[in-house]
Amino acid sequence: MQITGAVLERSGAAAPFSASRPFAVQTLELDPPGSGELLVRIEAAGVCHSDLSVVDGNRVRPTPMLLGHEAAGIVEQVGDGVDLAVGTRVVMTFLPRCDDCDGCRTDGRLPCEPGSAANNAGTLVGGGIRLHRGHEDVKHHLGVSAFATHAVVSRTSVVPVDADVPAEIAALLGCAVLTGGGAVINAGRPAAGSRVIVVGLGGVGMAALLVAVALGHEVIGVDAVEGKLALALELGAAAAYSPADATDAALGAPVVIEAAGSARAFETAFALTAPGGTTVTVGLPAPDARASLSPLTLTAEARTVIGSYLGSAVPSRDIPRYVELWRSGRLPLEKLISSHIGLDEIDAAMDRLAAGAELRQLITF
Repeated sequence: MQITGAVLERSGAAAPFSASRPFAVQTLELDPPGSGELLVRIEAAGVCHSDLSVVDGNRVRPTPMLLGHEAAGIVEQVGDGVDLAVGTRVVMTFLPRCDDCDGCRTDGRLPCEPGSAANNAGTLVGGGIRLHRGHEDVKHHLGVSAFATHAVVSRTSVVPVDADVPAEIAALLGCAVLTGGGAVINAGRPAAGSRVIVVGLGGVGMAALLVAVALGHEVIGVDAVEGKLALALELGAAAAYSPADATDAALGAPVVIEAAGSARAFETAFALTAPGGTTVTVGLPAPDARASLSPLTLTAEARTVIGSYLGSAVPSRDIPRYVELWRSGRLPLEKLISSHIGLDEIDAAMDRLAAGAELRQLITF
């Protein structure tokens, strides 16, 4: 079938992207789903820093590639062995899980090995490519490729949700909430009622803040962008500080989440972690970024530093939990949506994301 999608032609384009225009929105050919796969009509897709990191070259991926990994849509066709009915709304998740490898057996701590290999190669699980442009294959992004009207994905890349969960909420569950919320509930595991500090208040950091507030924690937000501090207070933070002010105030918490994806933010998060506490890092800095910390502090203060990829999540287990928090009114995920855009605005959307001016821009179809 023919679809419309935003293809990234090259990584490492110069900013502003609205001028260099690394994307081409065009007609592509999409193969029907194979065994264990399904065709999804995309309803909403979020623009995330993991997309930006491919655009700006911080994450090297093969191109041409149809980007987009945080989305929700409706099942329109299923391949052999797929247990979902046509018409089901599904959340797309960017790390397929085979549930059989050594990584999958760590209960979310490590990513799926076959899923990671497929993501790095730009294929679906099993090595297949379903996207084409004339005689040229177009790579899949993280098993999803959601910046398009339709996608063929592996059954292991989706989690079904009930029809009462709107597409815009469902889309956020696949990355921002899994990653930010999981940093709290799976990696940090703060004691009931204890303080949580979140450093970096983008989409993932704000999702961590919302989940921590929903679970009854006192939350302090930290970000260099003043407007995000005001928003953090609106979303339930007890206080919000710039990194310098937070450090000068000698703040501390038993669990500190770093969600900015920079070495400096990691250093700030570590400095704000109380003795005996845990620093959780979910941000993805440039591969050559380096941070400085004192090994003596780790020993003398019995500290722990944890890396958490995709919030150490098991999507089929965790997404229903977030859905119930949303249904109860305790997790107002709609507040993460900062703007709605069309697919043809994708270059400018990357500029706004790079400038820290957005939480979640949603492409709606």
